[in-house]
Amino acid sequence: MSKILVTGGAGYIGSHTVIELQKVGYEVVIVDNLSNSDSSVIERIEKISGIRPDFEEFDLCDQAAVATLFQKYSFSGIIHFAASKAVGESVEKPLLYYRNNLQSLINILESMRDYKVQNLVFSSSCTVYGQPEKLPVTENAPVQTAMSPYGNTKQISEEIIKDSVSAYQGIKAIALRYFNPVGAHESALIGELPIGVPLNLMPFITQTAIGLRQKLMVFGNDYNTTDGTCVRDYIHVSDLARAHVIAVERMMKGKNTNAYEFFNLGTGTGSTVLEVIQSFERTTGVKLNYEITGRRPGDVEQIYADTRFANEELGWKAEKTLDDMTASAWKWEKYYREVLSAS
Repeated sequence: MSKILVTGGAGYIGSHTVIELQKVGYEVVIVDNLSNSDSSVIERIEKISGIRPDFEEFDLCDQAAVATLFQKYSFSGIIHFAASKAVGESVEKPLLYYRNNLQSLINILESMRDYKVQNLVFSSSCTVYGQPEKLPVTENAPVQTAMSPYGNTKQISEEIIKDSVSAYQGIKAIALRYFNPVGAHESALIGELPIGVPLNLMPFITQTAIGLRQKLMVFGNDYNTTDGTCVRDYIHVSDLARAHVIAVERMMKGKNTNAYEFFNLGTGTGSTVLEVIQSFERTTGVKLNYEITGRRPGDVEQIYADTRFANEELGWKAEKTLDDMTASAWKWEKYYREVLSAS
C-alpha cells in the first residue's frame, strides 16, 4: 500500500485531504508542529475513517528531523500544506514567514532528492495572480507582484520547486493554486478553526452567528460588482481535498505532461460577500448582524477561476454549492462550540 506524507495534516485543508486519501486506500503519515492546529484532530480523523494515521509532531524547519522522517518511512508521494498563512501577520513578521514557509519546503525537497521520493503536491494560492487583468483567471494569467510576504512565499516556493524539478532528475511536482476554501466535512467532526479573530469571511460569519463576535463588518459596497461587495470564488474544502488525491495519483501513474505543472482550483463562479451572507441565512435560518463599512486596504475587487484546465486535465470538478458550504460551516461551528469546547 502506498504511503503519502501530508505535512500540516492536522490543519484545515490537510485534515480533509487525509480523509480523502484514506477513503481510496492510501496509508497516511501526518507531520505537524501544531502551531496552528490541535492534536485532537488525529482522533477525529480516526473517528470519521476508522483509520488512525501515523502522526509525527515536529517542525519541518528542523533539517535533521526531516531527514530522520525520510529514513523511517518510504513515501510514494508528499502533499505539502505546512506553512504560516495569515496575510496581516506576514506583513508584521516577514522574516518569520520567509523562514517558516521557505526553509520547510527546502528541507522537504532536499530529502526528496536524497531519498529518491518523486512526487510532490504543493499547496499554492490564487494570491500569486494579485488583482488579475482579465476574469476568469486562467493558468496563463501573469503572476503579479505579491501583495504581502505570505503571497510572496507562495510565489518563491513555486520557483524553488520549478528549479528543483529541473535540476534533480526524477522529481515531479504539481502546484495547486486555491481560490477560497470554505465549509467543513459532512460529519461536522473537522472544519476550519482559526486561532484568534478570524481573517476569513466564513469563520467570521459562523462566529458572529453563534455569538462569539458582536458584528460582521462588510468592507465596501461601492465596488464594480452586482451588489457593490467584493467577489471571490469559494470552493468547498472537501472538493479541494479530492483534487490533491487526484494530483498525487496523476504523477504516480505517470499521467503528468510535464515534470512541473500547476492548476487553478475553484468553482469557476464568483460570489459576492452579500451573496455568501444570504446563503448562510437561507441554509441556517439564522439572521446575521452585519454592517457595511469602508473598503479595506489591499482587498482585491473580484477574482474567480477559469477551471477548464483542471477539469479537463485532472478529470476533477468542484461539486458542492455555496449553500452546501455555508450549511456545513455552520454545522461544524455548532459542533465545535457545543461539544469540543465543553470537553
